[in-house]
Amino acid sequence: QVQVVESGGGLVHAGGSLRLSCAASGRIFSIDRMRWYRQAPGKQRELVADITSGGSTNYKDSVKGRFTISRDNAKNTVYLQMNSLKPEDTAVYYCNADVRTDPGVVNYWGRGTQVTVSS
Repeated sequence: QVQVVESGGGLVHAGGSLRLSCAASGRIFSIDRMRWYRQAPGKQRELVADITSGGSTNYKDSVKGRFTISRDNAKNTVYLQMNSLKPEDTAVYYCNADVRTDPGVVNYWGRGTQVTVSS
């Protein structure tokens, strides 16, 4: 069994910063790509950023230059540093990971952490 747990969400004023963390635990051999998604009320879930095991990253256009995704492979953890936050960043943020476990590569989701940005 593998668990994926997010933390670090909260309420912040516009222009502020938050750092999200996502830790995977359990029977893990390694983790391939890790991702952060978000879902605002009434909207579809969207990909915010992702990172490969080698550290290559991709970002949604609207967060480029403000958000930074990083990971610690030894800790099976991915981070999302969010700066210059805007009210439109308000959403539940979800972690997603391609985990090499037994019997193979399995995709896991966390339960999400709420980020609220006030104007």
